[in-house]
Amino acid sequence: MRGPDPRSPVTHPQQPPPPDDVRRWRQHLADERAEAAIYRDLARRRVGEEREILLGLAEAEGRHEAHWLALLGEHAGRPLHPSLRNRVLGWFARRFGSVFVLALAQRAEGRSPYAADPSATDAMVADEQIHEEVVRGLATRGRTRLSGNFRAAVFGANDGLVSNLALVIGIGATGVSPAFILFSGLAGLLAGALSMGAGEYVSVRSQRELLSASRPTQITLTAAKQLDIAANELVLVYRARGMTPAAAEHRAAERLGMADCDCDPSFSLRPEEDLPEYESVGTGLGAAASSFCFFATGAIIPVLPYLLGLDGVTAVVLACVLVGLALLSTGAVVALLSGASPLRLALRQLGIGLGAAAVTYLLGLLFGTTVA
Repeated sequence: MRGPDPRSPVTHPQQPPPPDDVRRWRQHLADERAEAAIYRDLARRRVGEEREILLGLAEAEGRHEAHWLALLGEHAGRPLHPSLRNRVLGWFARRFGSVFVLALAQRAEGRSPYAADPSATDAMVADEQIHEEVVRGLATRGRTRLSGNFRAAVFGANDGLVSNLALVIGIGATGVSPAFILFSGLAGLLAGALSMGAGEYVSVRSQRELLSASRPTQITLTAAKQLDIAANELVLVYRARGMTPAAAEHRAAERLGMADCDCDPSFSLRPEEDLPEYESVGTGLGAAASSFCFFATGAIIPVLPYLLGLDGVTAVVLACVLVGLALLSTGAVVALLSGASPLRLALRQLGIGLGAAAVTYLLGLLFGTTVA
């Protein structure tokens, strides 16, 4: 049996609650207070609908707080510190209020302990499950606001790290001089950065052109007066845009003034600023610049040991360590944005990057031996 519904008055237990229950309830109380504060801090940086949603979440956490206070009664004592996770989230929410906080909050809501706690009510368990979906929706809005420039930056940095590390240690394994390795790494940096920048420019421009070509126009309004009503080609226009025959006929009647209302404007042309946010793919030049700069930033890291005058195994090991740390960082950033486990994605990035480098190193050894 679970505890009473937090929306109803809670009767205090007749007997003093067990010490373990008191400790657990006090921790729940501290975490609920922290989570409500996080949502309020995030709401201060939002306007309109998002602000209202975040304040609604804070209000729900306040109901949960009241539940634990009622159970504790005189045993509430001095406030405890919230969990480390909530303290970190609170710090980020107060200072940044970014999509990273929402992504982390999404994971936190998904790990609520209430499902296994008999003192929590069924309503509280359901609340936490719904909160996860609400925060997921808000985090998704934030992710879609990150344009294609961010995508270009992340993948540009990863490509620079992996490709230039593979190039440097692969050439190094053949036994050539450190100077040759250094200049090869710098050449790889420039060639890769220019290639990535050009590729991103073409990719983003092409995507924007495809979206533009797929967007409905207002020709149905300007040509409506000249249509042969018997044939009613306007119905075909709306069917081609994905409407059912019945919906297309109704929509055509609206546009031709044969219906009393314009009930569904979703298939009409909207201004550029009103397009769905998932169509925000960034600008070609912005994506190209991001990709170039971040590829170059990633590609310089494996070259650093050779710029410092190191060579041999020492340079290879240091390059792998530096690149490994960078791969762990980029993997964790991508994980935070996607709401996935930072450790899992960071280790995946590390394994893929160092695995590719190991293959080229072995090929370099083989090639060097063959030449010798």
